[in-house]
Amino acid sequence: MKTYGLIGRSLGHSFSKSFFEYYFHEQSIDAQYQNFELESIDAIPDLFQKEINGFNVTIPYKEQIIPFLDELSEDAQAIGAVNVVQMLDGKKIGHNTDAFGFHQSIKPFLTNRHERAIIFGTGGASKAVEFVLKKIGVDVIFISRDPKGPTQFHYSEVNHHMLQACKLLVNTTPLGTFPKVNEFHDIPYSFLSHEHLAVDLIYNPEKTKFLEYAESEGAMILNGKSMLHQQALKSWKIWSEG
Repeated sequence: MKTYGLIGRSLGHSFSKSFFEYYFHEQSIDAQYQNFELESIDAIPDLFQKEINGFNVTIPYKEQIIPFLDELSEDAQAIGAVNVVQMLDGKKIGHNTDAFGFHQSIKPFLTNRHERAIIFGTGGASKAVEFVLKKIGVDVIFISRDPKGPTQFHYSEVNHHMLQACKLLVNTTPLGTFPKVNEFHDIPYSFLSHEHLAVDLIYNPEKTKFLEYAESEGAMILNGKSMLHQQALKSWKIWSEG
């Protein structure tokens, strides 16, 4: 039986394990999927010594894992973040299926109003979102607790002008994830309207406070469940087809 798994720090409420266990059962695939909680990225070399056929990677290791890999796919190199590790011919190859999953999930909802976007967060997931949006011609700015550079702003700087200019909002941070479901970005939601699309990569809960407040102002909302399904299936394709 082949073994696949998820690398991260806190995986108690992870989507991946239940998804792949169900998928393997439904498809009669002789494989298992395990969670590997690591306190530090320094534990990665020991994990690589085990008989594991492929990994997913989640917070906070999507960028930290790169120095431990032998190769990167074209997308992973361009994005600068990895969420899938393929074990092939003794090599550890990093891929990024977050970009594919995000693009697949968001494209039915995009309109010509969504020419500019605000991305909340600057971690590995935000890099995949930025990669997709720039590829389809959407200008992006970032909101961060520690802004750096001309395209990053602090949460306190989000104002009416910014929200009027940017009709697409994407949360890539873990803020509001179960069990801390009452946490949310403190921004002026009253300036949102039916012209806005608010996307949260969080899938548990299905409707975060961020999405709830955006919806209350008339915005269209989308959570991260569809993206997760798409990126997971793409992961399996990479592992199984080699």
